Amino acid sequence: MNAPLGDAPQSLTGLHVVDAEGTKVGKVQQVYRDDATNEPEWVTVRTGLFGMKETFIPLAGAQRSGDELHVPHAKATIKAAPRIDANGHLDPSEEAELYRHYGMTRPGGGGDEGDEPQ
Repeated sequence: MNAPLGDAPQSLTGLHVVDAEGTKVGKVQQVYRDDATNEPEWVTVRTGLFGMKETFIPLAGAQRSGDELHVPHAKATIKAAPRIDANGHLDPSEEAELYRHYGMTRPGGGGDEGDEPQ
């Protein structure tokens, strides 16, 4: 995974997420760590009408610039991500579904571990 370097996970919370085209998507709500490595792997951002949906975005390829977190995905792709409750733990099947949606493979080759918020 290529998470933003030098940042404690809690320092990502509140950053403005900017998509691959430079469009603001929303603010980082939660940071999820990989169970095996304890490294930040996912963030959630509020999307949808009135910000009622919390959507997962992988940190792979993300770069921090000031108060912005630039992700290599289009806003439409982010908004179309599978609906998964951001309420504590991301299980392996949910994580696999998200990686498929973003056209990615899980770093480290899969494993049975899920992710937990920081």
